[in-house]
Amino acid sequence: MPQIETARLLLRHFTLADLSDFAIIRSNAEVMQHISTRKPQSVDEVRWVLQLIIRNWREVGFDRFAVVDKADNRLIGWCGLNYLEDSEEVEIGYGLARDCWGKGFTSEAAKAALQFGFEELKLDKIVAVAFPENQASRRVMEKLGMRYGKTAPFIDGILVYYEIYRHEFIIDDSLYFLTY
Repeated sequence: MPQIETARLLLRHFTLADLSDFAIIRSNAEVMQHISTRKPQSVDEVRWVLQLIIRNWREVGFDRFAVVDKADNRLIGWCGLNYLEDSEEVEIGYGLARDCWGKGFTSEAAKAALQFGFEELKLDKIVAVAFPENQASRRVMEKLGMRYGKTAPFIDGILVYYEIYRHEFIIDDSLYFLTY
């Protein structure tokens, strides 16, 4: 299974041992205000999400990574690729613990996930969606070089849609170390 190291983060596979820490993150109302149902999740709901992520890695070959802060080896969120619901398009998705906002961790993790998608999975295009008022997520998408495409109804409501093609993605000298 792939694992990615960046300057400050480790993107690794989730395991069932992550349930408690993952549930703490996903039970926070601020963290979940811009994620699908917009509500904090119970431990049982998080267990279901965690099992789905683990199954997708096994069956599809990609999904969300567990994002770990290398400074203290703490699980601080998730970031990775998945199929956009009811679509063949691959989307990038992310979420971080509230105390980790504003530190550039999301952009760092998302850039690594995009690089993984383009270099390892050989994807031609990756998309992202967000609720229109989620300015922080939109800034991350723009920082990654993604372009606004449209505002349209999706499963979870009216969302903005961003996209980037492989030939548009810029690989710089940021630390990106992939191991299997």
